[in-house]
This record gives sequence, structure tokens and C-alpha cells, in this order.
Amino acid sequence: MNVELDVPKCVASGQCVMAAPDVFDQRDEDGIAILLTDHPAEDLLDGVREAAAICPAAAIRLVDQ
Repeated sequence: MNVELDVPKCVASGQCVMAAPDVFDQRDEDGIAILLTDHPAEDLLDGVREAAAICPAAAIRLVDQ
């Protein structure tokens, strides 16, 4: 599964970081999300799915490969 983050849509809520801290982080200067890996390991996918589901800006997209 490939993860896409639409950075301009991000509202810096940090929900993705809480759901999947090995996949998402936030910039120090403004809290906007950053993607640590766009191809997370299988054991991280539940957290990534949760992050996509709870993102208030719908800035996370999951794409099956």
C-alpha cells in the first residue's frame, strides 16, 4: 500500500502522528504533517488506515499497489 499526503490540505491537527507515529511526523515550525515513509510495513497499516480515516482535512490517501 502506498500512502500519499496532500500537504497543502493539512491543518496540523496531529491526529495522523498519534495514530501512526512511525509513518507520520509534524514540522516543528508549523505542525504540518510530514510523511516518513510512503510504503509502510504491513504491521503499520492499521495505524495508517486509522490516520486516513480520522484526518480532519482528508489529506491522507491510501493507494493499493
